[in-house]
Amino acid sequence: MAHPTTTSVLCTDLGFEWPDGSGVFDGLHLAIGPGRTGLIGLNGAGKSTLLRLLAGELTPTRGTVRTVGELGHLPQGLTLDTTLRVDEALGVRATREALHAIEAGDPDTRHYDAVGDDWDVEERARATLDRLGLTRLELDRTTGELSGGEAVLLRLAALLLRRPDVLLLDEPTNNLDLAARERLYETVASWGGVMVIVSHDRELLQHVDQIADLRDGAVTWYGGNFAAYEHTVAAQQETAERLVRTAEADVQRQKRDLVDSRTRQERSAGYGKKRAVTRNDPKIFAGKFKRQNQETTGRLQGIHTERLDEARQRLSAAEEAVRDDAEIRVDLPRTAVPAGRTVLSLDRVRLPYGVTADLEVRGAERIALVGRNGSGKTTLLRTIAGEVAAQAGEISTPVPLRHLPQRLDLLDDTLSVADNVKAFAPGAGDNAIRARLARFLFRGAKAEQLAATLSGGERFRATLAALLLADPPPQLLLLDEPTNNLDLASVRQLTQALAAYEGALLVASHDLPFLRGLGITRWLELDGGLRTVEPM
Repeated sequence: MAHPTTTSVLCTDLGFEWPDGSGVFDGLHLAIGPGRTGLIGLNGAGKSTLLRLLAGELTPTRGTVRTVGELGHLPQGLTLDTTLRVDEALGVRATREALHAIEAGDPDTRHYDAVGDDWDVEERARATLDRLGLTRLELDRTTGELSGGEAVLLRLAALLLRRPDVLLLDEPTNNLDLAARERLYETVASWGGVMVIVSHDRELLQHVDQIADLRDGAVTWYGGNFAAYEHTVAAQQETAERLVRTAEADVQRQKRDLVDSRTRQERSAGYGKKRAVTRNDPKIFAGKFKRQNQETTGRLQGIHTERLDEARQRLSAAEEAVRDDAEIRVDLPRTAVPAGRTVLSLDRVRLPYGVTADLEVRGAERIALVGRNGSGKTTLLRTIAGEVAAQAGEISTPVPLRHLPQRLDLLDDTLSVADNVKAFAPGAGDNAIRARLARFLFRGAKAEQLAATLSGGERFRATLAALLLADPPPQLLLLDEPTNNLDLASVRQLTQALAAYEGALLVASHDLPFLRGLGITRWLELDGGLRTVEPM
């Protein structure tokens, strides 16, 4: 599909390198027009980097980026200053204060300049918050108690209030509960300007008008939503695989023809030599026959060799057309738990905000932890992991456990991926660490890449590797929104890997397809306490 004719975002000959010299783009050309564009690609392809370049947060190494109109950017891994008031986070505090001063009778013209035409700022702010499900947020309160999902929605509300011409969203459903996701889907579906969405959320990508697939430093366009994209790619893959099979057969046929040609020529040469001896031909005739035979042999072998080379080139081109999306492979040794063994016990454990939890997990149970944003799921997991002290009650974890946090802040940004893993398994040798890291797609120089330069998905893989390659291996895994930063291929592979894991799982996630793929044995909802709910 050709890109839209009316261009709002234009990248020309775009190049970008990180300070350590690792390249991301080299001569990228991209034009995006009105409508909703889903930007997809494998982890590390440069999706988040591209959005930051479009937003002006990064400077291209070469080339240009041009956007028409005001631009808003919702980044991945968003954090808010916890001392901010809600109206500050929304960017309307100064306007509100000026409005209140006018209402109190202060005639200073500065207040009127600050308000401008925005006399309904409070009504708009309140309506935007309500639209995104943040009905409990008061404009004067601070943001210190917001969950990760609420922080994302508040930042989105601030962008919507600005009414930008171009809106860039990077994994906007990360940390959002099911109700919040539905409200975001509605917001995206009703958007009338230019929107670029980086997401692994298949449901969200159903609301886009076109898919831009970033692969090997270039963008391929597909018309329609994600379902249409999958249908097109599946058809292309089927055609590409059929061409590979045809090309492979052609290569084998050309190899046989070349061997047959050589065999025939050797027989012909043998026959000519025998005839010369039998007939006692003069040497001049025998030499002439030999030269003719050699010339014919060379010419035919050249033809067959050329045909074989051409067949191999066609095979190489056909193989390149087949997608080979590398996926993580997780190997968790010595994690099996006997069916009756207790792996986790919570006895009247009291958390902040009045949450009390009782829970006993035995054997290799697979528990999904669900609940609205702000219900305390992350706090519960951190308390179980010993990162937060319980206000009351007792916690028992008699088996090795590991906690994969939502914010992926376990890595030392000044160390390489390999050195980070070694910090978790100091007794492991370098060769063993590199061999295991290869399963997480960190091969060769990738294992030496600094953690600070990793993409969101790469950081997830590195953090997961550090935790799972630690000694001893975990028999209880606590996962907090593990699919947030993974591409679609890696989500599928992670699901398969964890489905084969023999230990106990406690997973907080709003990604229902992912949870269903894990073979969940118990669904728990956190809402003032833990209660068992029907499978979702």
